[in-house]
Amino acid sequence: VAITVILAAVIGAFVLGLGDQVSNTAPQATFQFEFSDSDTATVEYTGGEQIENSTVIVKSNNESNFGASGSLQIGNTATVNTTGSDTVRVIWSSPSGGSENIIAERDVPS
Repeated sequence: VAITVILAAVIGAFVLGLGDQVSNTAPQATFQFEFSDSDTATVEYTGGEQIENSTVIVKSNNESNFGASGSLQIGNTATVNTTGSDTVRVIWSSPSGGSENIIAERDVPS
């Protein structure tokens, strides 16, 4: 009886889509932020899990991507305008849609 209950719970979780939610967690990655006096920020991917460039944007007053094809490589950068913005964010969108996560952010120095 216990085996049947466990199997039913596992199958039910995947049928209801709970299995997809587990596999669509945001990647763990590190980014370095550099702010210039000319009101721009440069964000550099410095490592972590493999991330497809098409799933990541850098957002402040405008949006930018890392300009890489395929997966991000260490050293890929994106530059955004920071005039009037309080925060620069790296946002990851799930490839299967439906969720976005901020995976890195830094306040613009005043």
